[in-house]
Amino acid sequence: MVDFKAIETFLWVVTLGSFRGAAHKLNTTQPAISQRIAQLERELGVRLLQRDHRVASPTPAGRQMMVYAEKLIGLRSEMMAAVGNRSAMHGVLRLGVAETIVHTWLSRLIKDVNIAYPNLSLEIEVDITPNLNARLQAQEIDLAFVLGPLSTPNVHNRVLCDYPVGFLASPSLKLGDGPLSVHDLAKFPIITFSRKTRPYEIVRSLFNRPDLPPIRLHASASMSTVIHMAIEGLGIALIPTAIIENELASGRLQLLCTDLKIAPLTFSASWLASPDTVAIELVADLATKLAQESTSVDAPA
Repeated sequence: MVDFKAIETFLWVVTLGSFRGAAHKLNTTQPAISQRIAQLERELGVRLLQRDHRVASPTPAGRQMMVYAEKLIGLRSEMMAAVGNRSAMHGVLRLGVAETIVHTWLSRLIKDVNIAYPNLSLEIEVDITPNLNARLQAQEIDLAFVLGPLSTPNVHNRVLCDYPVGFLASPSLKLGDGPLSVHDLAKFPIITFSRKTRPYEIVRSLFNRPDLPPIRLHASASMSTVIHMAIEGLGIALIPTAIIENELASGRLQLLCTDLKIAPLTFSASWLASPDTVAIELVADLATKLAQESTSVDAPA
């Protein structure tokens, strides 16, 4: 009888293009992957994979096998979602997270996952959205919480929340309470996220004007660094206001009143289409609920 685990292994070898990728995805070793594929080929009596190149590619029989493998794995996912005990969900889910989420509700999500799915482990990577998108496409992560939604083909998106962004500064800069124009702000260095991020591009578009002095832009991939620089009075920070509630409450930073209108940052949960996405979608459901609860509580009256 053909082993179901061998079918799943075959699907991931083809999907990821390598035995190594499948081993990492299934939390096992490369020799174990090779053994399962060899067993499957013996039982079917056909060669399923070409191993002449670094990338594992299906033979004609392997391509036919993929059609049935995807159906079987998809049906298993539907069965688990409809009938199975969700607390028995197990394995490793590789999660990529934008740093804004780290500073808001990520720790609460981890607690909720631990309670709802105690046998599911999370491997968490923190990075900027362009890098997380690339890693998602390379299937190095399973689920990403990023600035989105991502418009890449074959990616499913679920909107998590919107976070307003604002200009923040140390009271030591004595910028007062009155509305500040872009000319007033341009007198100071601007501090924000690193290159290739949306806040960085917002700053560039606002201050790259012929009627303004050359922009002095301090960019960092570390949100803690951005906040610390703003507290020290080294410039004006443009960041989501939700991540500096403590600094605002303590008076170490103040939200500046400006005449500039900036659209909020929309974050989404994004993952690749796949026959087996039950765990991914369950965690995305938890994240969506938690993010919306978080933003509704934090919203100003």
